[in-house]
Amino acid sequence: MELQIQQQQMSVKGPQSFAENGSIMHESRYTLSDLNPIARLTQKMDKTLKVSEQLPAPVVDDVPYTIELITEKDNDGVLAMLKTFFFKDEPLNTYLNLGECQELEEYSLKCIPEACSFKAVNKQGEIIGVFINGLMRRPKPDEKHESAAKSCKHPKFKKILSLMDYIDEDFNIFDVFPDTDIILDGKIVSVNTNYRGLGIAGRLTEKVLEYMRENSIPVMHVLCTSHFSARVMEKLGFHEVYQLPFENFKINGEVVLRPAKPHVAARILAKEISKSPN
Repeated sequence: MELQIQQQQMSVKGPQSFAENGSIMHESRYTLSDLNPIARLTQKMDKTLKVSEQLPAPVVDDVPYTIELITEKDNDGVLAMLKTFFFKDEPLNTYLNLGECQELEEYSLKCIPEACSFKAVNKQGEIIGVFINGLMRRPKPDEKHESAAKSCKHPKFKKILSLMDYIDEDFNIFDVFPDTDIILDGKIVSVNTNYRGLGIAGRLTEKVLEYMRENSIPVMHVLCTSHFSARVMEKLGFHEVYQLPFENFKINGEVVLRPAKPHVAARILAKEISKSPN
């Protein structure tokens, strides 16, 4: 499941006409329920991802993997997994035929030092799943957005970063949640296909929520460029706060990104959590 490959620095902006840009901003809903308990959470994610139902659900006390914090020592292992199970399947990467991209690799690991990303590790010590996250902090009133695409030398990845820059300028998540100064930014969830059906994505998600509760982070935010990723997040109780159809993102009057259907828009989804998991 692809969530996003970006490091957003939102700029504070006044009211603006989202309709002019062909994008949509949705009103916030402040009474969202918590994510389902882990058993139902895992079932929903596996069903949405069309995981084989023939594999039995793991016994929580005897699962063949552990969930652990990702540190910078894991960078090589995380990258190896992303190259095999994520980079090639992400809709924008596929459309652009991105191939090897050092800038994308650096971008994906940029938030690891923030210590809020988690991995699933099998009994042989191999990383078989990751949930990579970053922290978004409310920018200062005079803080200006810095373009991520401007310094990118990879022409194809530059197009993806340009989309991220456009969204950063067009939408400020902190306008939707005015009572919080920090938001968890869910970036990438990826599971080794040989281990799907064991509830890995669900347990990784539960660990992320646990981290949020322990650190008093009330809101989680994800940017989905994949239709399937957005469906998964909606089944987990996330709601859409912003949408930008790819056909409305243009550079010099031309549409830049045309991934295959059903991937037709970049969508931002958010969820508020309570302090208690129950």
